[in-house]
Amino acid sequence: MVRGTNLAREEARDRAALVDVQSYDVRLDWSGAPDPQAATYQSETVVLFTARTPGASTFIDLVAPNVRAITLNGREVDPAEAFQDSRIALTELREHNELRVVADCAYMNTGEGLHRMIDPVDGEAYLYTQFGAPESRRAFPVFEQPDLKATFAFTIQAPESWLLFSNSPTPAPESRGDGTAVWAFEPTPRISSYITALVGGKYHVARSEHTTKRGQKIPLAVGVRASLAEYLRPEEIFEITKQGFDFYTEKFDRDYPFAKYDQLFVPEFNFGAMENAGCVTFREEMIFRSKVTDAAYEQRGYVILHEMAHMWFGDLVTMQWWNDLWLNESFATFTSFYAQVAATRFKDAWTTFANRDKSWGYRQDQLPSTHPIVAEIRDLEDVMVNLDGITYAKGASVLKQLAAWVGDDHFFEGVRRYFTRHAWGNTTLADLLSALEETSGRDLKEWSKLWLETAGPNTLRPVYEVDDAGRFTSFAVEQEGFSEQFPTLRPHRLAIGLYNMVDGALVRTDRVELDVTGASTEVADLIGKARPALVLLNDDDLTYAKIRLDEHSMATLVDHVGDFAESLPRTLCWSAAWDMLRNAELAARDYLTLVLRGIGRESDIGVSQLLQRQAKSSVELFADPAWRPTGQALLADACWEHLNAVEPGSDFQLAWARSLAENATTDDQLSSIAGLLDGSIVLEGLSIDTELRWTLLTALVVGGKADVPQIEAELARDKTATGERYALQARAARPTAAAKAEAWASVVDSDTLANRTVASVIAGFQAVPADKREELLKPYAAKYFTAVEGTWESRTHEIAAQIASGLYPSFVVEQATLDATDAWLADRQPVPALRRLMLEAADTVARCLKAQEKDRAAGY
Repeated sequence: MVRGTNLAREEARDRAALVDVQSYDVRLDWSGAPDPQAATYQSETVVLFTARTPGASTFIDLVAPNVRAITLNGREVDPAEAFQDSRIALTELREHNELRVVADCAYMNTGEGLHRMIDPVDGEAYLYTQFGAPESRRAFPVFEQPDLKATFAFTIQAPESWLLFSNSPTPAPESRGDGTAVWAFEPTPRISSYITALVGGKYHVARSEHTTKRGQKIPLAVGVRASLAEYLRPEEIFEITKQGFDFYTEKFDRDYPFAKYDQLFVPEFNFGAMENAGCVTFREEMIFRSKVTDAAYEQRGYVILHEMAHMWFGDLVTMQWWNDLWLNESFATFTSFYAQVAATRFKDAWTTFANRDKSWGYRQDQLPSTHPIVAEIRDLEDVMVNLDGITYAKGASVLKQLAAWVGDDHFFEGVRRYFTRHAWGNTTLADLLSALEETSGRDLKEWSKLWLETAGPNTLRPVYEVDDAGRFTSFAVEQEGFSEQFPTLRPHRLAIGLYNMVDGALVRTDRVELDVTGASTEVADLIGKARPALVLLNDDDLTYAKIRLDEHSMATLVDHVGDFAESLPRTLCWSAAWDMLRNAELAARDYLTLVLRGIGRESDIGVSQLLQRQAKSSVELFADPAWRPTGQALLADACWEHLNAVEPGSDFQLAWARSLAENATTDDQLSSIAGLLDGSIVLEGLSIDTELRWTLLTALVVGGKADVPQIEAELARDKTATGERYALQARAARPTAAAKAEAWASVVDSDTLANRTVASVIAGFQAVPADKREELLKPYAAKYFTAVEGTWESRTHEIAAQIASGLYPSFVVEQATLDATDAWLADRQPVPALRRLMLEAADTVARCLKAQEKDRAAGY
């Protein structure tokens, strides 16, 4: 983060003890926004607040190029003296205070603060705010911490032809007679600054209304840029939205707390979405320009329900400080999957959770940066790097385990008490646990200590003996701590599934549910039962733990992984195999064999797509380099075979076409890609639409079979913002030294590219055939260590983090890369956030080295 924009927890605590904020009256002038040369806009803010100690001093936060005027309680304050390091010093406070600040604030292209994008299709400007976590201070002066809630009244001057949105319902604009108008929004309820929002531009909007089962009427709107209007299918979004409101208002026994619900799909958004109160912003890639698989619709449904859950958990009741950010995100994640299964057509959503989200959590939890779910958040820099798989996925897994531990009914009754008790206030974890203890009768203090205050995953293994008749004479679940540093053994409520082949399918024939505690837990209920074909710990995925299969079950899995009758147990086995690969317990070639043997029987498209990506990683990263060409050929050939074998027009056909493009390396494979692109090869049901064309072309570029003329020709077909990003990514993907130098300079040496464009260029830069990594990428290892500190200090957090993680020499899988990292960290002693990102990137290289050695030893 740029030096001078940090805020320590102790400073926030002291400030909250001193001041109480009543209101913000914010006036912003966006009339110059359509001019791309206009770098700033005027921001005028009046803040009313009280001080518990008259005569004391504090500060208010503001990140702005220029402050014109400061008036505190009628006294003019010199900005040159008071405004330093993104703070305005406030001295000689009274009991009741009025602060007025006039500043020039910056239009951003990083997805932070007030982001502006000029649409290349129609030249129109589109603005939106992204204030989470500490970015509202880029638009107006604010006490930037979640426990200083206030009301916010926004007044915006903007082009008269625009539509504007905020947390409050949009008022009728008042024309100024000069092509601009003024929108004066009603004050919000008392909320935190990070969930305020403003959106403006020539948005295309669809509107609806929903009456919940409780009788509450909620106005609904969905908006996109005008140039994307043809792709908007609002009925699909409204359907999930209405289902979500019915589920949450009934489950929480509480009406939706705001006046309306806008969902706006905005350009160049950094995250999936943001839970602004009553005005949710989403990444516009969720408005699909081309055919996508049903997994993409399921993912969009999850995001819609995730942000909606925040309206209660996060917006109505808000964390006191960012150390409970995990609770916000974990609760929204857990309840959104719960809602998908209970209220929408996505009845297998828990499979997706086990497949995608928990895999993210397990991966994050095994990094050197692993941390307790209740993380130590010392300052704002910690917040930004802690939006990770532990905060979201592990936390949600643990809440799922908590619901199993206390019982679903007790869990949600506790949540309802929590909302009633703390509406419009700020809380800590203890407040939620207290409510759950009341409704469940369980003492959760020890549970919380073991699950929330310790780091690292447990590993669970079945250990048993059988007699000559094949019946269990003993059975125990053994639990291991993560490491010597994180040895904690936890209580697990879990199920053990016994699976056998029945009529050609691997089905569950018995199930035992129990509490597992300590290093070993005897399972008396299994004694005397016949050993099945496969024993599956954590069946139904109730707990959060890595699982391992016994030797007999592993043999069954190798032969019958595709024969599971249900998707969830199969997914749990896939997840275990992937974790074994990443921990160098399973050779890459054996993992690839397992995937290729079973993926054709995979019924869940989301699981199939993840397996395709993981198979690619197993070959590119974890396989012995000497065997890698063999693995690549096997994978690419399998892609072509499945592409031609699956049902025409199906999601699986589209997924295999994309996978073929991502794995093609030989001349013959690339020739097939070229044939699909130019139409000389036609597969029934496969539409070569805009997105797929870019995927195919980029594969040809990486393979050296297409260059700038073909990229420019494709861009002429898709002259949109998305097309421009694809074109830059493809240019960066060219396998030449000149292309890599051009890409590096555009990201590292220049600071003009927008956030999403930076990500695209980095992706293209890293896309290099395995046999050319030494030539094209290795020279940039040293350049990375020379540049990374300077970019961290000079860029906003979003761009700096993209560079620190995305350009780390992760494809230079050598001990020298790890040694250079260690030496740089020891010499430079970077800030904790940068240190963490580099250690995480280095961990990938270390895992690759161990996995490659494992694969080399398994050579045959």
